[in-house]
Amino acid sequence: MTPFICTTCGTQHAPSAAPPPNCPICEDERQYVGPAGQRWTTMADLQRTHMNAWRQHEPNLLGIGTTPGFAIAQRALLILHSQGNILWDCITLLDPATIALVKSLGGISRIAISHPHYYSAMVEWAHAFGCEVWLHEADRAHVLRPDPALRFWSGPTHALADGITLINAPGHFDGGTMLHWRDGAEGRGALLTGDIIQLLPDRAKVSFMRSYPNLIPLPARTVTAIELAIAPFAFDRLYGAWWEREMPSGAKPAVAASAERYRRWLSDQAPTP
Repeated sequence: MTPFICTTCGTQHAPSAAPPPNCPICEDERQYVGPAGQRWTTMADLQRTHMNAWRQHEPNLLGIGTTPGFAIAQRALLILHSQGNILWDCITLLDPATIALVKSLGGISRIAISHPHYYSAMVEWAHAFGCEVWLHEADRAHVLRPDPALRFWSGPTHALADGITLINAPGHFDGGTMLHWRDGAEGRGALLTGDIIQLLPDRAKVSFMRSYPNLIPLPARTVTAIELAIAPFAFDRLYGAWWEREMPSGAKPAVAASAERYRRWLSDQAPTP
């Protein structure tokens, strides 16, 4: 029995004798099945063709991403914490080198994931490090490899560790989650958003979508609700889901200004092009 991996979204499915007939994550309106149809790989095959790269973003925060890029090509973030290291979001590839490096840093005590597009090989990571995976209850139906390591939280926030808070912000997914790191950005606070809030290429503005590849927008009221969800938290820095998607400072007012711009273009008050 093999836990096959969808090559489009990177999600590892429950073990089976043959590749599954479909990938529900990709068949959802927020993702897609490529024009060549559904395709699969395995962890062993992925280990032969790819490797993981590392970057230190700031003290106690390391990025881990696969090269060459695989599936959605997000990178994960490892917070080094006195109460146990926390992996934010997840990537599919897990190989012996990655396991050795993570263990040399103290391992992983908890994994928290922003939304189902980044569930990837979360169960494999949990087994390798003997840790829990925290997901929002509202996205339970999207779990394709159930496992006792999975923990589901509910409500608007969840304290994961001292200074680490998970924030529910429905929009991209009902269980869409961001992580507030109180001690990030030299104590000014950092917000790790995945793409619940999408940091744009100029690294000075953000946007919000139900589906990025399929260009499905969110209503103005949902963007306002996302903004209100993070309002109680102080943060100056924002980390998105990819290597270069980092806003070093001024993140909270930039999110507010971007939300207002988004609402303006959905209203009758939008400027004439």
